[in-house]
Amino acid sequence: MSDRPASWRFPTMKQIQKLANAPVVGKSTPPTPAVGPADDLPDPYWEALLAEAGADTVAPGKPIQARNLSEIGRHVLRVSCRRCARIVEIQKADATRLYGPQAFWRDVGQRLLDNTCQQRTGRHEEDGCWPAFE
Repeated sequence: MSDRPASWRFPTMKQIQKLANAPVVGKSTPPTPAVGPADDLPDPYWEALLAEAGADTVAPGKPIQARNLSEIGRHVLRVSCRRCARIVEIQKADATRLYGPQAFWRDVGQRLLDNTCQQRTGRHEEDGCWPAFE
């Protein structure tokens, strides 16, 4: 412990006067109000949003099942069944040769699963495999 009184922690009158006369930083600009849920978003927000590279495209990343075989970059295509857990793989070159480059991977994968399906019940709603594209 120290013998000093608590007054050594407080500023002197000279220091208080100096702080009072000093210019306040950031006081010249009025504060901007916060944006609430009912308020319009500021213009710089919309400009930044529209300036992004992907803003002009409708669907920047189509899922793989919605692509043509010619648009897919993978060499091996895999589809699995969510119902019976079977997995069918085919090389992209073979799928293109059999079904054509403009065929959708969704249709090709469904056909591959249906050709070897073991889950036949006779009811149209329940018949066949349920594809999961990987």
